[in-house]
Amino acid sequence: MAQKNIVSCSFGKDSLAMLLLLIEKRIPVHEVVFYDTGKEFDAIYATRDAVLPILTANGIAYTELKPQNSMDYDMFERPVNEKGGGVHYGYSWCGGRCRWGTTKKIAALKKHCAGCIEFVGIAADETRRITKSARENRVLPLVEFGMTEADCLAYCYGKGFEWVEHGVRLYEILDRVSCWCCANKNLKELRNIYTHLPHYWQRLRNMQARTNRPFKGDIGIFELETRFCNEK
Repeated sequence: MAQKNIVSCSFGKDSLAMLLLLIEKRIPVHEVVFYDTGKEFDAIYATRDAVLPILTANGIAYTELKPQNSMDYDMFERPVNEKGGGVHYGYSWCGGRCRWGTTKKIAALKKHCAGCIEFVGIAADETRRITKSARENRVLPLVEFGMTEADCLAYCYGKGFEWVEHGVRLYEILDRVSCWCCANKNLKELRNIYTHLPHYWQRLRNMQARTNRPFKGDIGIFELETRFCNEK
């Protein structure tokens, strides 16, 4: 039996470009797997819904993985044993040194793709990620195609995928369209969320109210809001 080819797709620009190119080049794809954190931008879910008919038309199976517990539970309610004894509740923000959500995602995808060929959407100019992602049974088609991040975005735009919310293309205000509550977002991205996507900013405010840990270093969402407001 031929080995199964699985595309790991977040429905962001790079993994989507990879998937569409594989289909275009008639490289066999047997399954697409998406790990839904529950905290993706609405535009990601809209993109997924637009791609599903393409998968069906090409006879490609679709699988959606989800974390065992909701992200809110793990962030705010999960009992966590402390090194010095005692317990606190929740891992708090995911990002920086504590990328617990990413760890869960990688483990789930690795388990699902075990024994198969996994196609991963890392662009040709993501040198650090290319090195870190090298392992058996993992293929990086965008590297082989020489597709940079900019190439992937232009390709997706050309196919009609634009990730628009509130009249704004997300890739014009964000470096990466990852989880909207990812603590790895930089100040430029956070300022743009505050300015252009106030409904997400309100969700960030609600989350900050449930944890004592600041969002970025020693600065919390409310302090960032004051800073951005003063800049205006």
